[in-house]
Amino acid sequence: MSDYLIPAGCGEIEYVEKRSRFIGRVWPVGSEAEALERLRAMREQHWDASHNVYAYSLRSAGVTRYSDDGEPSGTSGMPVLDVFRRAGIQDFCCVVTRYFGGILLGAGGLVRAYSKAASLALEAAGRARMTPLYTVSLVCSYPQYDRIRAELARFGGQIERSDFGADVELTLSMTPESYKGFLPRVTELTAATALCEVTGESLRPVRLEDAPEEKP
Repeated sequence: MSDYLIPAGCGEIEYVEKRSRFIGRVWPVGSEAEALERLRAMREQHWDASHNVYAYSLRSAGVTRYSDDGEPSGTSGMPVLDVFRRAGIQDFCCVVTRYFGGILLGAGGLVRAYSKAASLALEAAGRARMTPLYTVSLVCSYPQYDRIRAELARFGGQIERSDFGADVELTLSMTPESYKGFLPRVTELTAATALCEVTGESLRPVRLEDAPEEKP
């Protein structure tokens, strides 16, 4: 599995450029139907706006769409899309709503205004990396549990589920790189008596500022 960037969440900004009001919004989306629903909702909410410019792109479907929505060709939809392309962002939908303020911005001014709205909305949303994560099953004794939990924290792993029965049974998530360092430590700490194995792998979003540092 290869990792890639998406918006970390929903982002919304508003600013005024020469009396025109621009509202930029961005969302992570998992399908074209979801992107179209976001667009529909914005058109319904801002039915009285001068323009509802949009761009969206879906990595797995290989779909990219954008629209100037009545603005001069090439001055809005493509500049919005270019913001996300330059940032390497995929699986997104961005809608920039404009209420015309009576002053013409010109082609260059429109490009800058729509680009700024999209960029600020992305900044507000934050960025996440769709990262390959292992699902790990770990079974240990009660005396071993605290040491394993401390070691897990060192490697940036997470406990997804705990079952305290005859033994401690844990379901963990961690990056493949973390697991490579974590497994030998479990073997060492438990004298190879704990069972630790990978049971699955998936892509999950990890905010860039939350990404764990790999331990030596």
